[in-house]
Amino acid sequence: MAFSFDLVCFSVSSVVFLLALLKWFDAASKPQKRLPPSPPKLPIIGNIHQLGLFPHRSLQSLSRKYGPLMLLHFGSKPVLVASSSDAASQLMKTHDLVFSNRPKSSVINRLFYGSRDVAFTPYGEYWRQAKSICVLHLLSNKRVQSYQHVREEETSLMIEKIGQMCSSSPVNLTEIFVTLTNDIICRVALGRKYSEEEKGRKIMENLRVFVELMGVFDVGDYIPWLAWVNRFNGLDLKVEKFVKLTDEFLDGVIEEHINKRKGEAENDHSVEARCLDFVDILIEVNKESTIGFALGPDDMKAIILDVFAGGTDTTQTVMEWAMSELLKKPITLQKLQAEVREVTQGKPEITRDDLEKMRYLKAVIKETLRFHVPVPLLVPRESTRDIKIMGCDIAAGTLVLVNASAIARDPMLWENPEEFQPERFLNSNIDFRGFNFELIPFGSGRRVCPGINFAISVNELALAKLVNKFNFALPDGMKPEDLDMTEASGITVHRKHPLHAIATPYLC
Repeated sequence: MAFSFDLVCFSVSSVVFLLALLKWFDAASKPQKRLPPSPPKLPIIGNIHQLGLFPHRSLQSLSRKYGPLMLLHFGSKPVLVASSSDAASQLMKTHDLVFSNRPKSSVINRLFYGSRDVAFTPYGEYWRQAKSICVLHLLSNKRVQSYQHVREEETSLMIEKIGQMCSSSPVNLTEIFVTLTNDIICRVALGRKYSEEEKGRKIMENLRVFVELMGVFDVGDYIPWLAWVNRFNGLDLKVEKFVKLTDEFLDGVIEEHINKRKGEAENDHSVEARCLDFVDILIEVNKESTIGFALGPDDMKAIILDVFAGGTDTTQTVMEWAMSELLKKPITLQKLQAEVREVTQGKPEITRDDLEKMRYLKAVIKETLRFHVPVPLLVPRESTRDIKIMGCDIAAGTLVLVNASAIARDPMLWENPEEFQPERFLNSNIDFRGFNFELIPFGSGRRVCPGINFAISVNELALAKLVNKFNFALPDGMKPEDLDMTEASGITVHRKHPLHAIATPYLC
């Protein structure tokens, strides 16, 4: 019996040893994957604890130690972080197709009707068709210019509103910019603005919640067995409330447009006789079947929400930071005012031709986009297959973050990167439209933001009118160096506190 037992033990041990040896030989015969450098991670949560309140700043700090291409883990999800222009170029130009997908997000999926928008929908045929609608019909250069009268009217109302305020009382410029961008987008997208009625103001407030929800870190996306947490921290309820209110509102808007078109047809009035808004265009495109597929109501609502997400919050943020930096640097403000006033020569309105002559204005906006990238980590991407980037192996399904903020402050690319200096762009061909990877506030490649021209046209006209019509100073005798420039956390980086200034009418 003892001999038999020893024989069995020896046999089992031999089999285990042989299996282990075979496994070792198999692993040794395969080429070892070279992964990007990684900071140490904790069990279960991975590197989530290292994100902090301002992930773009935390990741920039980590990249200084681990390099421009580093691998983190959010829970069980591998996350590639690119923090150099070369790395960004590899991801969004050289291998753009491989990294053109979007990762799944439960909150985004619910906000955008199953991700039926353009920004967050997975890469594929639906995305190609939806983006073509935006590029060719909603946000083409011709269409953007057709809304020039809307921009002119709303910016003039902004100037009039500021002028009616007591010149000795501080003006809440942040609130002014929020109202301006919301009113312009509402008129362009929905046909009318809603800020002048109680119901409309509630809708606008709901849209602010929308932007907050887009930036929420949902732990369930990375640690699935913790998804239940959202039922207790209030996130699920907040999302459901937003979706219900917004869905009812957009259903009403679409129905109103359909009925209006029917009325025009019955009275032999051409729809083309008036300036079409985005809802009109979506209905028209769908009716003519020029896109090869039918847009459902949810598709239309998701695309409209995309316009609000990209056209209000980020646009307002650029104006807010631009004025903050100008108030912090009075000499820069004076240079801009001198240019604008020299070009306008006291004219009541600023034309497109006038704006083309304002080189310093364009430099100020470029520097604002560099120094305060509106969406510093861009919209996340996802790899669709295994690939080698900059000598490192990247697995399919890896979430990809491009730290546009870190790139825009890279001392290898920019002289004095932590200084706001518009002059750096006066003799530079670097632009923000996705071709120069030193400056990519709107992304690049297939997933570049299609609304660049629309956003910049609002920023240029609004900023030019402000500095043309008013002299600005900080309230309560505050010194420029004392102006609080603290950032607020979120997908879009705002000022933490509203910007107030004294606006004195300029008498030309």
